[in-house]
Amino acid sequence: MEILKKDVLRMGILARDMLKQSIEALVHQDSSLADWVMANKTTISEYDHDIEQKCLRLISLYQPMAKDMRIIATALKLNTYLYRIGRYGKDIAAVEKELSLKPPIANLLSIPHMADLVIGMLGDALTAFEKEDVMLLRSISERDDAVDALRYSILRECITYMMEDPTNIPQCTNYIMIARYLERCGDHTCKIAEKVHYMVTGERIEFK
Repeated sequence: MEILKKDVLRMGILARDMLKQSIEALVHQDSSLADWVMANKTTISEYDHDIEQKCLRLISLYQPMAKDMRIIATALKLNTYLYRIGRYGKDIAAVEKELSLKPPIANLLSIPHMADLVIGMLGDALTAFEKEDVMLLRSISERDDAVDALRYSILRECITYMMEDPTNIPQCTNYIMIARYLERCGDHTCKIAEKVHYMVTGERIEFK
């Protein structure tokens, strides 16, 4: 069980780093960082497969009950959410190649701040999983609300820039897509927080 938890944490750190480095690549127009993110898509896929196999093996061999079963069930769920977050990092890194060809519009709007909020949420959720401390999850909902608000703010700003100058359309379309990816990462982090809370307390709670 300890090995399983450590594997989930390693996967979580990789997913977080893929997301973080994809935004760093975007901010600094650094294609080498984007390449690092792209190169790790295979690694996170391997974590996805290996963790699922470990969970199924534990269930079939040991018939766990109570909290042990909750830990395994949580690991299975986190595995899926973390894989998707890592993939969104990869998707952001993929569009960095196109965006780096031109100067950013308005310092990338609020995308870096939005990313900081999501990465912070994910970091707290992973620490809560590691330490089994649900107090770290208290502000998840409020931060997710801020992430949602930033997504719509970025959308409105992008529409304005596109209406003012049609040549901004390709860049702004990518900004809108990245904001959507970050919003989805925030949603996945909320689901991670819900599963961690259930793992620790046995009670189901919804973070909106």
